[in-house]
Amino acid sequence: MRPEILIPLFAETDGLEGIGPKLKKPLEKLGLTRVRDVLYHLPERFVVRRAVTDLDDANVGEQVVVALNVVEHRASRSPRGPYRVMATDAKGNVCALTYFGRASYTAKKQLPVGEKRWVAGRLDQYDQMLQIVHPDHVAEKSEQAMGQMVEPIYRLSEGLTQPRVASLVEQSLARAPDLPEWIAPGTFKREGWPSWREAIAQAHKGENGKARDRLAYDELFANALALMLVRESNRKRRGQPLQGDGHLRDKLQLPFPLTGAQRRSIDEIAGDMAQSSPMLRLLQGDVGAGKTVVALESMLVAVEAGAQAAMLAPTELLARQHFETLREMARPTGVEIALLTGRDKGRARESILMGLLDGSIDIVVGTHAIFQQSVAYRNLGLVVIDEQHRFGVSQRLMLAQKGRVTPHTLAMTATPIPRTLVLANHGEMEVSRLDELPPGRQAIDTRVLPIDRLEDIVAAVGRHVESGQQAYWVCPMVRDSETMDDDIAAAEARFAGLKERFGDDVVLVHGQLAPEQKDASMARFAAGEAKILVATTVIEVGVDVPDATLMVIEQAERFGLAQLHQLRGRVGRGSEKSTCLLLRSNELSETGKKRLELMKSSQDGFLLAEEDLKLRGGGELLGTRQSGEEGFSIATLEQVTKLLEMANADAKMLVEQQRGLANPERGEAARTVLYLLERDWGVQTLRGG
Repeated sequence: MRPEILIPLFAETDGLEGIGPKLKKPLEKLGLTRVRDVLYHLPERFVVRRAVTDLDDANVGEQVVVALNVVEHRASRSPRGPYRVMATDAKGNVCALTYFGRASYTAKKQLPVGEKRWVAGRLDQYDQMLQIVHPDHVAEKSEQAMGQMVEPIYRLSEGLTQPRVASLVEQSLARAPDLPEWIAPGTFKREGWPSWREAIAQAHKGENGKARDRLAYDELFANALALMLVRESNRKRRGQPLQGDGHLRDKLQLPFPLTGAQRRSIDEIAGDMAQSSPMLRLLQGDVGAGKTVVALESMLVAVEAGAQAAMLAPTELLARQHFETLREMARPTGVEIALLTGRDKGRARESILMGLLDGSIDIVVGTHAIFQQSVAYRNLGLVVIDEQHRFGVSQRLMLAQKGRVTPHTLAMTATPIPRTLVLANHGEMEVSRLDELPPGRQAIDTRVLPIDRLEDIVAAVGRHVESGQQAYWVCPMVRDSETMDDDIAAAEARFAGLKERFGDDVVLVHGQLAPEQKDASMARFAAGEAKILVATTVIEVGVDVPDATLMVIEQAERFGLAQLHQLRGRVGRGSEKSTCLLLRSNELSETGKKRLELMKSSQDGFLLAEEDLKLRGGGELLGTRQSGEEGFSIATLEQVTKLLEMANADAKMLVEQQRGLANPERGEAARTVLYLLERDWGVQTLRGG
């Protein structure tokens, strides 16, 4: 239950002054539905202004605050022309305050002739005349103007203005209570951080590194604490020891011998499953490292021990592909495998539900449909979650309720994750790494080419297709947008151009298509009926077409390293030599150059993931933030790197040495930060939480 002290922070924004139905929509777009959301909507940057007594003391291009005397108003003859208010400073220097459109009405009210006003804005020059276009602030008193010396700039949505958001922040700060301190006294004193309430206020009022660091630490600490509580709770839960005798696994006829990394991972998983506490393990596998085989071996351990296994995939496309792959590999074992998705209806669905209930189905593969309330299992012993970054910790905990006792959980990801981020997002799990590729996998020839050579590349794709092989063509956007640069490729436009050239040999797949259309296009490509698949990054994971040996990635510099590596991994899956062409624009940033050079020089996903972390700076972590992923909304990547170890150490001390949330001194404060930062799934793992 949420602590009482947080009630004002979780109140709806409706209660703030000036919020009506009109403002609710733009606020909702930004996720600002409660007072706490407004408080954590921190400024993206600050405009710092300098007060000057006259314009001789200011530079063109500088943000200033200056007192001006209004001399006259000059309207343009054209309705689209500028409206100028002529004014002079203390020395008589002339400055035009220039307005366009409806803003002229504001100028007439704010700037009466003969009056002195303090004006804040950027000083520019037009045709030898000094001017301030659309002043940011006009004040009647100097003290009002001085309040604008440092101005926060917030992310907006249509219908919101900077002053409106600033007003909501002021009101929210007035409602913010003094919260109990959850930071360990030693850490708090050593870092010299302000209290939570002071930190929030300072973070909105200026570039205060200590305030921002404190708020980032809070988020990392709450996350680490919640993950540790989940792990502790998991250890105490009653699980089902599952020890297979190998009679099914011995029947498998795999195309390649297992790598050392696969054998090691299978042994680690089998060892966990033999314990009475439920397994929570993350299997990290580089592209083509053979995660599916490890998953199958793990599920067969459960079946050998008399239990059932379920494999959860994030999309229907991936679920169907896993089903086909597992069914083919497991054919010699005689194990019964079924597919269940939200699309299954009527008798077919009823038959699968009965099979799961009476135990005649050993393994089920599907989307979230396999955990709906109507689905019951005879004895669910293992849950395998594919592409687990798309499912949050709270969702993973819900899955555990489907077994008579808590089932073992194996989460898998095809994205090699830097160790720092594994600790940050998956700290409740043990980790196995597949860092070897199966024998016979050839290196993919990776080349970087300028977009100017588009015609040559299209011709090369034509020759490739004529030789009987297939190709992917990946674009960063679905369709052209007026809000983006003109040079961004659009999948639909590229599809139209290639279709004109190659006809029905080209199919299109992107996230905005209906599932039936996506499946139909993928089925044609997988069957070899279509030779070129134009797509967005929906094909980043899971798509396996051995005859596809060419990957073209347009505007490659716009993708992160990890994403480029995943896309490149769609080719090179058969015995033929494969090629990846990275098409770059003519103007590359230094980061873009480094990224593409790294792609050319390395095929090690774990190395690329670490480099990606260094290159991306404060951007989204690996560019993989999906729905369901916990992620961090406050801590930047630099802060994660700098503060994570400290936050983890403090959370560990609280859990292990100070009896967790039962500690009377810090327990209530720790509970408060878990609810405040919405990591309360950690609290829910505790009895009476």
